[in-house]
Amino acid sequence: MQVVSHALEGAVLVITVDNPPVNALSHAVREGIVNALSDLPSEAEAVLIVCAGRTFIAGADISEFGKPPLSPGLADVLEALENCPLPVVAAIHGQALGGGLELSLACDYRVLDSKARVGLPEVNLGLIPGAGGTQRLQRLAGVDTGLKLAVSGKPISANEALDVGIADAVFQDQLVTNAVAFAAETAKQKRCLRDAPAPPMDTDAFDRWTGYAHKKMRGQAAPLAVIDAVRHGLENGFEAGLKHERALFEDLVSSHQSKAMRHLFFAERLAGKPPRGVEGKPIALSQAGVVGAGTMGVGIALSLLAAGKDVVLFDVKPAALSVGYDRIRAVIDGDLAKGRISETEAASRRQRLTKAEDWSGFDQCDIIIEAVFEDMEIKKTVFAALAERVRADAILATNTSYLDIDELARSVPHPNRVLGLHFFSPAHIMKLLEIVRGEATSDDVLVTALALGKQMGKISVVSGVCHGFIGNRMISAYGREAGLLLLEGASPQAIDKAVTDFGMPMGPFTMADMAGLDIGYSNRKKLSPDQYETRAVLVHDQLVEMGRKGQKTGSGFYRYEDGNRTPLHDAKTDEIIAAVRTREGITPREIDAEEIVERCIFALINEGAALLGEGIAARGSDVDVVYANGYGFPRWRGGPFSYADQVGLDYVAERIASFAERFGTRWWTPAPLLIELAKSGGALATHEN
Repeated sequence: MQVVSHALEGAVLVITVDNPPVNALSHAVREGIVNALSDLPSEAEAVLIVCAGRTFIAGADISEFGKPPLSPGLADVLEALENCPLPVVAAIHGQALGGGLELSLACDYRVLDSKARVGLPEVNLGLIPGAGGTQRLQRLAGVDTGLKLAVSGKPISANEALDVGIADAVFQDQLVTNAVAFAAETAKQKRCLRDAPAPPMDTDAFDRWTGYAHKKMRGQAAPLAVIDAVRHGLENGFEAGLKHERALFEDLVSSHQSKAMRHLFFAERLAGKPPRGVEGKPIALSQAGVVGAGTMGVGIALSLLAAGKDVVLFDVKPAALSVGYDRIRAVIDGDLAKGRISETEAASRRQRLTKAEDWSGFDQCDIIIEAVFEDMEIKKTVFAALAERVRADAILATNTSYLDIDELARSVPHPNRVLGLHFFSPAHIMKLLEIVRGEATSDDVLVTALALGKQMGKISVVSGVCHGFIGNRMISAYGREAGLLLLEGASPQAIDKAVTDFGMPMGPFTMADMAGLDIGYSNRKKLSPDQYETRAVLVHDQLVEMGRKGQKTGSGFYRYEDGNRTPLHDAKTDEIIAAVRTREGITPREIDAEEIVERCIFALINEGAALLGEGIAARGSDVDVVYANGYGFPRWRGGPFSYADQVGLDYVAERIASFAERFGTRWWTPAPLLIELAKSGGALATHEN
């Protein structure tokens, strides 16, 4: 297949890139462009670069990272564009990201489809632009815009690109036709950004984006490297800036952070594919039902509406149904007001949402998702009511965080149509979706759920059935060690600080206060003492029984003043902790941050290795996806398994063995898969069942 072709249209040489699915800058694309520019027809007066398919060049081919470079490189392509004797126009539709935008910046003009977006998202892979993005963009659009795109990694719209000078024109339709006319009529001279004067130093912009990097992208090296590259170019000139940018890029490519973030990039795409051995065909879904109009039901309904489904909402309490219905419409109106959706789309979503007066409202639904209270008997009652009234082939899904999908499936006819859809709250915002496959769930139903997850814009991960599935089963081990460390002598503040310094967005005690200590307390009442470590939650239980339930009551592990969510040290908590230690006969000891991090994070890793070995997760990379997208594990560490592989599985196994000697083997028995891979030199993150 020829990925780059060219043809004359009048006096314009049109070079077309056709490298599906996203026209990545592979070696064949780079070579094709350079060859086309090296032999220009004598009749040509301008050059136009366009792309076939759904997007302009969406970026570099990251599968080439870490491999020996193939000539021509991207820098050679950009040099050929700048040295082309004719003006070059880039016609952008879809997205021009990373190397795609950098290529367009080496052109003399850029015209955009009105729906196009441009950006420099390299920081999301632990990198910086490596082909002049930190040097050319600031000369075109100014320092603030240059820093905004490259530090945040967030794209901007075509109209924004026009406003800041990246785009020379925006067309509502017929991009190629209009771009040919633009090239013939307007692009009369070269405008090489390499020769453009540097913009003035913008101290405020540097301060603002440095603060952004430290606050929003804590722990990441790439955003600060972007700022360094831009500053270096301003202070030392374009050529020196290019050289410095390239050196920073090459250092980052080989860094643990970039390798970890690139691992997640591929892992998230793999997660949405069926596990090995699953060969079903997706079932067409047009109408979906949601049972429960509370916070989760509202979020799920919004996600389904965004996926283009007709949604029937029901709640056994008419007042709750009315409130939930109004909340959904309010969110739609809010998204319209913020420009997130068009008036046409907002009207469509309102029209596709209906209220059911009773269970019969679901009789035409293809899938019904219940989002009621986390109680098995309540959920069985809902499923029984649905089973009597819906089609025999309708999919029944439960939004549960912990409960046994198999037990629920056995309570209805056709258990093959039952599965779990564990949304994370708020369901219409959080990207992660755990799809829980029961022992009877059919392949068709499973692949249908994966397709629905993609339509809703979710990052879906398939889990088997166990208490807590992947995410919550693992987090229980993390929380257990935090609770035991608290008893042994560490303060809530010290534990929270150690794990946030590691990169977690918040510590376990801040998180517990935010979620509500009574939630965990209530869940534990349904478990037998042999299912969890009772000592780890002695302080938690004491706080709840004293009415200290976290943020919602103004105190928990921390205190909260005047409705403020900032956790403050509370001397009363210290007294409670001390009293529990005394009651249990525990003499507190000094515990350093290294022990705190290793016990919490290695407990997480060991539990994950156990469930991976049991087949609960299909792939090790799926576990990393769950933790990066649902629990705030720092992306620049790649997820628990990527981190474990980085520090060494032999070291992790050794530390777990030492904890077993100190604290017993009940919770510190090394997972068999961990031991196996440590001995064989394997990796958790790439293990597949």
